[in-house]
Amino acid sequence: MTAPATAAASGPDRLPHPAPASAGTGTGAGSPRRGRLREALQWGGLRLVALAVFLAVWQAVVSAEVWPRVLVPSPGDVWRQFVLASTVHDGVRGYGGHLLVEHLGVSLGRIGTGSAYAVLAGVPLGLLIGAVRPLAVVLEPAVTFLRTLPPLAYLSLLVIWFGIDEAPKIWLLVIAALPPIAAATAAAVRTVPGQLVEAARALGSGPTALLLSVRLPSALPEILTGVRIAVGVAYTSVVAAETVNGVPGIGGMIRDAQRYNQTALVIAGILAIGLSGIVLDALLRIVERIAVPWRGRA
Repeated sequence: MTAPATAAASGPDRLPHPAPASAGTGTGAGSPRRGRLREALQWGGLRLVALAVFLAVWQAVVSAEVWPRVLVPSPGDVWRQFVLASTVHDGVRGYGGHLLVEHLGVSLGRIGTGSAYAVLAGVPLGLLIGAVRPLAVVLEPAVTFLRTLPPLAYLSLLVIWFGIDEAPKIWLLVIAALPPIAAATAAAVRTVPGQLVEAARALGSGPTALLLSVRLPSALPEILTGVRIAVGVAYTSVVAAETVNGVPGIGGMIRDAQRYNQTALVIAGILAIGLSGIVLDALLRIVERIAVPWRGRA
């Protein structure tokens, strides 16, 4: 009698349930987060090793006197100039009467202003180019023409038109940043799925509503990518923009230091531009993830 009862108890309706996964096992809820943290630490360690190797090679080249010290300063020389430019020493405030962070802040302000104007003009321009064929025939070659011009090619003209104050610098950054935004927006609008457009037309959407409620939201991920590229282009153009009367400004500081063969300060300024560019691009990535959280997901 006991055997059938035991068999019934262990039958298919009485199968034992699997034990719940604990938080300490690899299948726990916290495991993906720990895995991402572990991966981030591994990549961070790799970056530190690469940086250490780079600094060691740099110091070895300087110690071997392959080039004169005035051309290739040591990492210590660069760090010393970085500290001097960032502090008040012997009654001297940074470089040119401004700290390094102040030079960088002025340049970032110019980049932000120029990029903002480029977004305000480039997105509507790209929407028109992508959606209205007759306008594309006229405007697209003009955008391509501007995109191929190096900033120094039109800086002198801007100085003649607007003088040597802030206006030519902002205009140069606007002209440099606008074409990537317009080109990315136009390409994104042209690749909007036709089913969405036809469905909106079937529901009675007119040309304006179709552009603003269908084409623009669908193209937003690529537009934000174009904005990131445009900000990078504006950043690479800031040294050219600050060639004339650019102090305070990180580009103006670099140009001024170059005139006096202060190579260590030039390198310190370049490193400041590069590091701040990494931070700025990371912030733009965060904005992109917030604005278009569906990107990259099926």
